[in-house]
Amino acid sequence: MAILGVLAGQDLHGYEIKRRIVDDLNLFASISFGSMYPALARLEKLAFVEVTQGRFNRVQPKSIPFTGSLGGEKAASIDSSLINRFDTTRTRGKKVYAITESGRIHFFYFMNDDFNFGEDDLAFRVRFAFASLIEPEMRLKLLERRRSCLENRLLKVRDSNGRESRLDSYAKSAIEHSQSETQNDISWIDTLIQSERSRINEHTI
Repeated sequence: MAILGVLAGQDLHGYEIKRRIVDDLNLFASISFGSMYPALARLEKLAFVEVTQGRFNRVQPKSIPFTGSLGGEKAASIDSSLINRFDTTRTRGKKVYAITESGRIHFFYFMNDDFNFGEDDLAFRVRFAFASLIEPEMRLKLLERRRSCLENRLLKVRDSNGRESRLDSYAKSAIEHSQSETQNDISWIDTLIQSERSRINEHTI
């Protein structure tokens, strides 16, 4: 899904896809080409991506970073007005991948699907990294569901405090760190929810 999200904004060769996902979006600590190209091959077999050479490349959409603690946040806002613009340079001698219409539909189904919405950390980061590509109401739904999941996680961490007497200092410290980290994420999500609601209200008035 991260590959499809990147290709939704720009046709790229494998190295650039890897760089965008790892370095720009920080969705994974690292990705080996041994996993990248088989993933691309699977997407091509499913007709979600196609190989194209000599096609004009789309301009990379700009991203505006938010301040927060989750890895995908810095790609949260993509200037969609640039998605359909083209530069005048051609990529030569490298296999360039482009998302197909089927791939685009599949990607947006993933972005709008509310099954386990916000519960899986990595799935949330991928969705949030490309949140500007979905409707404001769906972004708000994503954030609210994520907040609910974090609240449940915080309750579980707090419930474990009653067992701390049986834990050593390192285990106790790990619990405290997890609680603090979750509280920080909730505060960050609250700020985003407030901002998203204000944006929706402005468009409604």
